[in-house]
Amino acid sequence: MPRLYRFFTREIGLISSARIVEVVTDLVKIESINPGLVPGGSGEERIARHVLKFLAASGLKTQLQEVETGRFNAVGILKGSGTGRSLMLTGHLDTVGVAGMEDPFSARVEDGRLYARGAQDMKGGLAAAMVAVEELARGPRLAGDLIVAAVADEELESAGARRLIETGAMADAAIVMEPTGLEIATAHKGFAWAEVATRGRAAHGSRPEEGLDAIFFMGRVLREIERLQAGLNNGAAHPLLGHGSIHASLISGGQELSSYPAECRLSLERRFIPGETPATLDRELSQILSRLAQQDPQFRAQYKLGYAAQPLETAPESAVAQTLLLCAQRVIGSRSRLASQSFWTDAALFSEAGISSVLFGPGGAGLHGSVEYVNLDDVRLCAETLADCARAFCGS
Repeated sequence: MPRLYRFFTREIGLISSARIVEVVTDLVKIESINPGLVPGGSGEERIARHVLKFLAASGLKTQLQEVETGRFNAVGILKGSGTGRSLMLTGHLDTVGVAGMEDPFSARVEDGRLYARGAQDMKGGLAAAMVAVEELARGPRLAGDLIVAAVADEELESAGARRLIETGAMADAAIVMEPTGLEIATAHKGFAWAEVATRGRAAHGSRPEEGLDAIFFMGRVLREIERLQAGLNNGAAHPLLGHGSIHASLISGGQELSSYPAECRLSLERRFIPGETPATLDRELSQILSRLAQQDPQFRAQYKLGYAAQPLETAPESAVAQTLLLCAQRVIGSRSRLASQSFWTDAALFSEAGISSVLFGPGGAGLHGSVEYVNLDDVRLCAETLADCARAFCGS
């Protein structure tokens, strides 16, 4: 621990609020809507090049990493002396869409808040890392490498983080700057998507003896899903994350009013706590449909699993969690504590790859909403803490 205490004598408050506003503003003014979510979205190329230019100007060795056509990661390395632990600061470049928003890229500042799409999720956190590494690059050389990775596609299927891992970008630990309100999250839920289809028999609405109603059949499936949720609520809870969940997301079926529907489709989402996996959902859906088929020989249904992502669970006593906690409490105070988040992040992928990962980022409001903002003072405190943590974790 003496390496950590050495940096506790450092004066805090060296990062200016004006610099924070400048860097966040530059990021949110660049539209980087994920085109996989919103057709026509610009994706990450322009903002990745902007981040890369910033990191290069700060003295980092940089790489523009193509994920797929028109989609890019921006990676910078502040090389250490080779005698310390390595740390990765990472966040995503893409945002969701802007439907219903007024002036989504204006970067309006009011009452210490900066309003824009992506301000909280998560360009504020990314700006904190950029300003932190800019400060670190001016000071004494770190013992270990500090990596800044701004990745594509987190809002859909995390192609950027997966590509980063495939290229062998490894570190001893990672901090993902998702909006945690300056808490340190060591756990979050995973998820899986699935589609269920029930089969009926089309017939004229006046001839019920000839038809089978696929929507009626899906009603039975929905009742079973409701029972499954009740069972999850009564089961064992994770100490930080509570219970898993399942919900119906989208449903469609039928062809016109005077016909029996031949097919109904349901898209659903299952949220996992540690210990649950996509295989858990596979088993649950198989049991539900088998039970319904046994009850009615005319019931026909099938399902298929879709995209899935594992939960995150990093030991609270891990080196990265404890180092970040001590630095955050010094810079910020008791507001910073170990906690969890409900939403999924790339941290789970890095953890699976063997990189001990936690979440830490500024507060705000409006995740995916029509009014989104980040608290600018939180961004400054986040940047101060990240710089302190890098010195402590990587060594000097």
